[in-house]
Amino acid sequence: MDAIDAALPAGDGLACFNRMYLQVTQQVNRELGEGIFADAEFMARLDVTFANFYFAAVNASASPSTAPLAWRPLIQQRNGAGIEPIQFALAGMNAHINHDLPLAVVATCTDLGTEPSAGTHLADYQKVDRLLDAAEQAVRQAFETSPELAVDHHLQAVNNLICNWTINSARDLAWTNALLLWELRTNPAARDLFLDSLAAGTAAASCLLLVAL
Repeated sequence: MDAIDAALPAGDGLACFNRMYLQVTQQVNRELGEGIFADAEFMARLDVTFANFYFAAVNASASPSTAPLAWRPLIQQRNGAGIEPIQFALAGMNAHINHDLPLAVVATCTDLGTEPSAGTHLADYQKVDRLLDAAEQAVRQAFETSPELAVDHHLQAVNNLICNWTINSARDLAWTNALLLWELRTNPAARDLFLDSLAAGTAAASCLLLVAL
């Protein structure tokens, strides 16, 4: 993430998301070191597996038309005019949480020989919510206290748009989708249909978040 941050212009849409993701990942790693998770091995593996989906999207970003569908709106519009940095950041979170996170949970469980409903996995997963919620609130607060907000109708419209998307709601849905994906692991046809639908729905949400207002 440091390398991505150094390589991309500050206004690049991927860079906007990367800065937020880097900040949150550093916080999660500090929490891992402080022992707040009951199963630190599971959470560390999930953190890395989850990040690798993002890195794969970045690696594919040179060819937007072949990038993962869930990430394609952000990659295609990363230099779009009239789109605020917070819209890019939230579109990245939408792609990463709504699409990548369920896959990462299932992949982590498979690698470690466990399942999503086992042990303290859900409880540890939910401990991350407060970290992400704090990061989201910091971004929103910085945006909402902009001195231009009171007189700039463009910024007011962006604020109204992004208030309809929240990290914790997305993570709740991601866990539910992980449970469903886990149950479909022995049914490849149903699993593929579900993943196609998940990617398309996530992309549609990102398109709405990236409307130039």
